[in-house]
Amino acid sequence: MRLTKSPFSFLMNKDLPMRVSAEDQPQFVKNSVLYKEFLAEREEILKHKWIESEKAGSDIGFEKALLDWIVRHRSNWRQKRLKEGRGPVQAIGLIIFSFLL
Repeated sequence: MRLTKSPFSFLMNKDLPMRVSAEDQPQFVKNSVLYKEFLAEREEILKHKWIESEKAGSDIGFEKALLDWIVRHRSNWRQKRLKEGRGPVQAIGLIIFSFLL
């Protein structure tokens, strides 16, 4: 079976704001460690996308940045987060990995 739509298309929806204000989030979402980890990882991917796009001289796209960041930086980023005691970073990995399957 071939996917006609990227599993990450929900992250690339240009109609959604890049940042959601705290007032717009339900309380359970604000308190969710999993959601906070998702946002932190997404922020790192977007930074990586910007840096690599600048190097390339054009937008490399979210999916390319995501895959490149996972291969090159994710492991070190997760280890650093664990050492800093910032929460269960493994949980977000399981969610993102499930979208890749």
